[in-house]
Parts: sequence; C-alpha cells; structure tokens
Amino acid sequence: MNAKTKKRMVLKIGSNTLTKETNHISRGKIEDIANQVASLKDEYEFIIVSSGAIAAAKQFVQLEGNGKDINVKQALASIGQLHLMRIYQENFRELGLYVSQCLLSYSDFNSDSTRENIVNTINILCENDYIPIINENDTVATDEIQFGDNDKLAAMTAVLLGADLLVIATNTNGIYTRNSIEENQPKTITSVSSVEELLKEVADGKSTHGTGGMLSKIEAVKIAHSANIETWIINGLEDEFIVKAVQGSSVFTKIDKTVIY
Repeated sequence: MNAKTKKRMVLKIGSNTLTKETNHISRGKIEDIANQVASLKDEYEFIIVSSGAIAAAKQFVQLEGNGKDINVKQALASIGQLHLMRIYQENFRELGLYVSQCLLSYSDFNSDSTRENIVNTINILCENDYIPIINENDTVATDEIQFGDNDKLAAMTAVLLGADLLVIATNTNGIYTRNSIEENQPKTITSVSSVEELLKEVADGKSTHGTGGMLSKIEAVKIAHSANIETWIINGLEDEFIVKAVQGSSVFTKIDKTVIY
C-alpha cells in the first residue's frame, strides 16, 4: 500500500497517557505506541502530536527561578523536550521506525506562507517514512502549558494536513454521559454526530499532569469537524489502544464526520 492510499492519522498523546498517570514518562507506554505504529503502518500514515516535555524534565531536574511560574515551566519544557524525543527515537528505532521533531506555535497557523511551509515539510517527511512528532514550542509560546494540553494544536494540525482521522488519547474510555458520571458508573458515548449534544454531556475537569479537560477535547472536535474529519477519543492508558480501536474491540467515543450543530 503506497502513501497515497494510506489513511492519514493525527494521533494526539497527552501527558497523562505518556506518564501512565505517574510522575515520570513511561518508556513502556512509548514502546507500546511504537509497536502499534509498526503494526498499522501499512494502513495508516502517522503524525504524532505529543505533550510530555515538562513531565520528562521533572524526572531529571528541579528548577528554581525568581520569575513567574510559567517561565519555569517554559524552561522545563526546553530541557525535557530533548529527553522526550530521545525516548521516542530509541523506542521507534528498535522497530525500524524513524522520527522527526517539529515544534509549532499557534501563531504559525496565522500566516499563509508558514502554513504552506509546515505542510510541505511534513509531507516530505511522511513521503520518506519519517514520523513527525509535533509539540508546541513552549520556549516561546505558553498556550499548551496554560490551556489545552495540545488538544487544539492536534486538531488544527489535522485540518492543515488534511488528515482522515484525529485520534485523541486520554485517560478515560472516551466521553461519558453526564448521568453516568453523577451515578459513579461511567458509561461511554460510543458514537455521536452532534457536537452540541456531546457538549451537553461534558463536565470539565483537569487531568493530573496535563492541562486539558474534556472541554478542551470538545473544542478540538469542533475544529476537526469544521473540516469534516472523524475524531476518536480513546483510553491511551490501555495497551494496544490504537490497534484495539481500529479493530473495534475496545470502547471509545467516535465522533462521526457529519456535523450537526
């Protein structure tokens, strides 16, 4: 199967998934992701949007600073990005997979020429079997640190690159109905085409290491569906979570392409 017949998947991996809800990046989880990419690479072309730079840095350093807390986090991101990419590179390389680093800021999407450069660069990487791993450039931008844990960035990337599918890995089995949460018996909304109806079910909550709650994921869904891109919200803490979702053997939320507001 050549690149033109593969489905292009933008896979967003948040900090809670990468740490498996601990205080450090899980090499085992990145190995799990690499194994899944390897097993699905004939069907899917992967573009990964990965958080986790700050979590990676906290394993190695403790920074002190007289400035604002956000500046300390930016410095941590600068240190941690190297460690994060090294872990990706080592695990993917063992399976004959090659990765590349792409740091983007939301302002990059505002310029026609910059958008064109992003598309051209990533297309060349994919054509040459390199997997782009995208993170926000936290050294100069703070949106991901303060707000959406890369959910919005992943959706904007999916739209810009004409993805067939946006997959958001989180720490739940998708989006649960509001009633089931209130009754402490979570029940997943497995398929929906109305983002408005989905929004009614969502109670916002921030995750432990990440900055994004379910509302940020709904915002990402809105962006993706404005370009008619199907979105899956799946439990990244499970082993083989992408493979299981592709095979239909796990419970997750699928937001269909048809947009009904």
